[in-house]
Amino acid sequence: MKALTWQGKRSVSVKDVPDPVIQERTDAIVRITSTAICGSDLHLYEVLGPYMHKGDVIGHEPMGIVEEVGHGITNLRTGDRVVIPFNISCGHCYMCRQGLQSQCETTQVRGKGSGAALFGYSELYGSVPGGQAQYLRVPHADYGPVKIGQELPDERYLFLSDILPTAWQGVEYADVAPGGTLAVLGLGPVGQFAVRIGAVRGLRILGVDPVPERREMAARHGAETVDYSDTLAAELRELTDGRGPDAVLDAVGMEAHGSPAAGFAHQALGLLPDKLAQKAMETAGVDRLAALHTAIDAVRRGGTVSLSGVYGGQASPMPLLSMFDKQIQLRMGQCNVRRWTDELLPFLEDDADPLGVMDLVTHRGTLDEAPALYEKFQKKEDGCIKVVLRPWG
Repeated sequence: MKALTWQGKRSVSVKDVPDPVIQERTDAIVRITSTAICGSDLHLYEVLGPYMHKGDVIGHEPMGIVEEVGHGITNLRTGDRVVIPFNISCGHCYMCRQGLQSQCETTQVRGKGSGAALFGYSELYGSVPGGQAQYLRVPHADYGPVKIGQELPDERYLFLSDILPTAWQGVEYADVAPGGTLAVLGLGPVGQFAVRIGAVRGLRILGVDPVPERREMAARHGAETVDYSDTLAAELRELTDGRGPDAVLDAVGMEAHGSPAAGFAHQALGLLPDKLAQKAMETAGVDRLAALHTAIDAVRRGGTVSLSGVYGGQASPMPLLSMFDKQIQLRMGQCNVRRWTDELLPFLEDDADPLGVMDLVTHRGTLDEAPALYEKFQKKEDGCIKVVLRPWG
């Protein structure tokens, strides 16, 4: 089959790789009909390269048609249409029963001290082949895949794999009462959905991004938009009676603008042998923290900072004096996708499309076009906000 593979820093290419096969009784093989490039895929493209291996199949936002099931599968059959959550969870361990599927005890990558295994997301999360491919082996398919109808287009459902539940969880964690104010830092795909979810919940949304096309899209869905600047925290306070927003959702993560020292650290990591670079990431502060520090500065006293953006440094400095003095609540973590899918499906199947899932994709292509689309997405060129790939053309 054809698959998109990691070849090195800022280098991905389409290769012929072996077709996946059933390995366990609860496996399924899915023919991928649509798969998306996620903002966190760009971390593999840049910062998390030391945990990647040449030839790794990447991608963690797929959906498709069930081609084959293992003997232990009773909930799926050949021909079913499914969305595949990016985290691999069993559904029956202690963590899954708590609604913490991203911490699944059955698939935890204990050798790296990490939570549940993820599709296509490096040695840190199990080196499981990903979904930017024509076929995907899905472990624990007796629980993970979300079965959907046959009538609506793929793009109505595709984002249930990651970015939509990630945004939903981020807004849940922000815990803003109706009528309150939520600031969303970063208007990439997760930030766009956070804006829409907040608006549906009756919140005032302040959407922040330096890219005009992203601000324009967010404004279409109810956000008051603000350009990124060095005085952003003060601007957000001015817009909220001098207090600051009730909560700030950071949808940016480890590669924020305005962090030159950490930007230098990212470049330096790329020059180290992989094992040394891994050690540096596991012991040092290598995150670009401009967005997170802005969120802490801007949020009102007693407010909440909700982290949906991915961070990777183990010793990133935090302004604990301010955090303690302001009595800030901080919530974060990989999304527990299956915890939220039942709540989200009715929104996706509503003819009115209340979350605007059909107004997100800006670029589409084949697997062969994926390397150029990765570069365009990473550079934020041509108004690129969300890319969907069709593995079969």
